[in-house]
This record gives sequence, structure tokens and C-alpha cells, in this order.
Amino acid sequence: GKSAVNPCLAVYCRKNNLGYSRLGLTVGVKLGKAVVRNRTRRRIREVYRLNEEKFQPGWDIVVVARTKAVEAPFEKLTASYLALAKKAGLLKKVET
Repeated sequence: GKSAVNPCLAVYCRKNNLGYSRLGLTVGVKLGKAVVRNRTRRRIREVYRLNEEKFQPGWDIVVVARTKAVEAPFEKLTASYLALAKKAGLLKKVET
């Protein structure tokens, strides 16, 4: 598959030949205790949910949270995620 990385997140993706995309999240133990890890997971899931229409269907996407993702404001997390998705070729082409 393809991958893209920045200080907040790492994104790995691969075609799945289904009509829809699947999202997987990993948040390592190093990032904090369970409450912190779960909050980080929820925030990343919400970024995907709010921007799902921008993504092409038919991909398996794995998002790995990195240390900066814990403290990052939601807007920065969203910007990081969309930038990585664009770099990996997951976003739909904009028609003009």
C-alpha cells in the first residue's frame, strides 16, 4: 500500500476492492494511559467522520497516532489528517 507521515499522524492505505472504505486506528501505550489513548482515538475517528465525503471509497486506511496527536488542537489534527490523505491519494479529485 501507500503511506504518509507527519509529526501528528502516520497513514497507511491499501485498495480493498469493496464499495466502501474501512478505517483502523492504533494509539500506542507510550502516548498515555487509557483515558488519553481513547480520547485520541475518538478525536481521529471524528475527523474521519466529518470529512468522509472527501475520501474515495474502496480503501483500507490505518491511522497511527503519534506523540503530537495527543496535545494537538482539533483543527491541527484535521489539517494533518487531510494533508496526509491528499499525499497518499485518498481524496476525491476536485472537479472544476
